Amino acid sequence: MTGTATVNYHVHKDERQAFELDADGIVGNLISPELAPTEVQLNDTRLSTQPPRFAQDAVEFMKYPSTVEDFNEDVWRKTYDSELTRLLTNRLGVSEVVIFDHTVRVDDPDATRKPARNVHSDYSEAGAQQRLVDLLGAEEAAEWSKGYFAFINVWRPIEDPINSAPLGFVRPSSVDPEDWILLDLIYPDRKGQIMGLVGNDHHEWLYQSKMTPDEVAFFNIYDNRGLPSIAHSALDMIEDPDVTTIRKSIESRTLVRY
Repeated sequence: MTGTATVNYHVHKDERQAFELDADGIVGNLISPELAPTEVQLNDTRLSTQPPRFAQDAVEFMKYPSTVEDFNEDVWRKTYDSELTRLLTNRLGVSEVVIFDHTVRVDDPDATRKPARNVHSDYSEAGAQQRLVDLLGAEEAAEWSKGYFAFINVWRPIEDPINSAPLGFVRPSSVDPEDWILLDLIYPDRKGQIMGLVGNDHHEWLYQSKMTPDEVAFFNIYDNRGLPSIAHSALDMIEDPDVTTIRKSIESRTLVRY
């Protein structure tokens, strides 16, 4: 154990719950279901003799510097997409990579996209199947569904090392299936579905301390051959109270075919 943090778990309810994103047509306006702030114990993977591995734990941390230094202009996308494609191809042996979303998050009350402070995974099975169709069209999605595909998120700090609100993960082997609930995502132009996690004292929380822009975490958010989705959330904690840099990160959602 290396300390504690506060996370916001979801709660069981009789009715279906939902997030409404960009509510009322206001970009960044989020209406959230009820959350339960909970203090959790953390395991720092830097101190582990057996750090998590993607094939077993659905998350892995590694050093993977980028040539991109400024993520504020669209000129970086082609270069960064090529870098992520090489990472996933070389590390996981995938045969095809579709990178469909980059989100820069800033831990600032005025930011358009802030760190996600709810314990969740990005897709339910139905949500993943719908996203596959959204991205590829019904005919090509049906073809991909005959084989092995997955959605994988690649997360990286930008500008400065992470000092506050690092990204934490719940080791899948510590999660009871009953801990998961379905949550709707309501956008102005479409509807999705994710999974939220309810609190359980058995959950084993992992994070990597003071991650730098030269490091990434890549983690599974849906796999049609059964690798578990991994619950994750920003952690409310500060590593060094003397450091005042703002947490900034980029997460890249990818669709891969093995």
